[in-house]
Amino acid sequence: MKIEVWSDFVCPFCYIGKRRLEEALAEFPHKDQVEVVYKSFELDQNAPLNSGKTIDEALASKYGMTIEQAKEANAGIGKQAKSAGLTFRFDKMKPTNTFDAHRLAKFAKTHGKEEAITENLLYAYFTDNKDLGEQHTLADLAEASGLERQKALEVLGDKTAYAAEVRNDEGIAQQYGISGVPYFVINQKYAISGAQRAETFAGALQKVWEEENPELTLQDLSEDSGNDAFCADGSCAVPPNKE
Repeated sequence: MKIEVWSDFVCPFCYIGKRRLEEALAEFPHKDQVEVVYKSFELDQNAPLNSGKTIDEALASKYGMTIEQAKEANAGIGKQAKSAGLTFRFDKMKPTNTFDAHRLAKFAKTHGKEEAITENLLYAYFTDNKDLGEQHTLADLAEASGLERQKALEVLGDKTAYAAEVRNDEGIAQQYGISGVPYFVINQKYAISGAQRAETFAGALQKVWEEENPELTLQDLSEDSGNDAFCADGSCAVPPNKE
């Protein structure tokens, strides 16, 4: 089973959704046969590296609400994060452009470090309040994920490196009609949108598994259902003497 996850590193529900999916997978009997792949999705491709705004100010500006309303909305998201075992520190978050972070993730994927860098980028933004628009910060996270720091800096310094891979993911998202994240696609046939409850993910995993791995059943065409002329359990039935 393959699960493709479209997400952005500054999307709070993407981190929450990731945790809830992981919770469901931990209890899934066939988890060893599930591959999770992360796909790039930028919430705002035109976002500046440094807007000079707090996360509350950015949210208020984007949705036309007051700062107090933005703080209240973020507090609600923080409670959901806590229920998923996460700690979000909205007061010091640094809104930024995530294109370089996505390029770094694609680089990490080529070295088998996609899961590590994805987790580290999300944690860095929401919990450690790191600036994901700063290349040396990204290089530090790459090194913490098991990658060569200098190589990561070289990738980040070349704006064309892994750019096509990021744009390809976003192009596929458009084809699917994905307008928001997180968005989960299972076996390119089934979709789950949003940070659903772990129970919802668990039910979906089981449903997809059963539909794509049906139990083998045979139609019995025996003429005599009571016929005992067969062997089983190491012995053979002895038919009655009909003389």
